[in-house]
Parts: sequence; C-alpha cells; structure tokens
Amino acid sequence: MEDCIFCKIASGQIPAKMVFEDESVVAFHDLHPAAPVHILIVPRHHAGDLLELAADPEGAAIMAAVLQAVPRVAEAAGVARSGFRLIVNCGEDGGQTIRHVHFHLIGGRTLGEKLL
Repeated sequence: MEDCIFCKIASGQIPAKMVFEDESVVAFHDLHPAAPVHILIVPRHHAGDLLELAADPEGAAIMAAVLQAVPRVAEAAGVARSGFRLIVNCGEDGGQTIRHVHFHLIGGRTLGEKLL
C-alpha cells in the first residue's frame, strides 16, 4: 500500500533501526517505547489488521513467518531468556494506530500480570 508507513519501512523507503529482517518480516525499534525493549514485528505483506490478515489466503503463511521470527527477534533484543510480552492491537478500540498488522515485542524489565 503506497501510503502505509510500515510498507515504506519494510521496503527501505523510510529508515528504521532494524533488529531483524527476512523476505517476509521486518522488526525494528518502536519510536515511542513502552519499555526498555520495544520492537515492532511487521509482515512485509500489507494487511490492515489481524482480522484482515486472518481472512487473507496468505494469512496463515504470513503468521507462520511472524512466529518463526519471534525467537530470533527476542534473542537479538536480549530478552529470549528473561522473557517478554507479544501484543497485537486490532482496530481503533484495541489501540491500533497504524493500519498495518504488527506485533509489539516488549520486555527488558519485569512486566506486571495486568496489561492496564
């Protein structure tokens, strides 16, 4: 999608502090971190949100690529052993601010049991 900031980051049009990338996924530091480690894991394939991705014929393969990237991103960020939280926001009420499905890998400190 030509006006999507995450598509532009994934294609290299906009620079980002990359942690990981392969043919299906990019992972980079969030500009407004919620914790010492806050990395966005973004499929290169554009889907507006998780529901749109689930309805996409390629959705299962894209989710598999994200799942395979998570341990590599966590290891690169230094939180694979200590632990982290993986969050996906879906829709406006779910807190999604950018209409491109993405996953927040958050860690680097002890996180409470509650999200709020």
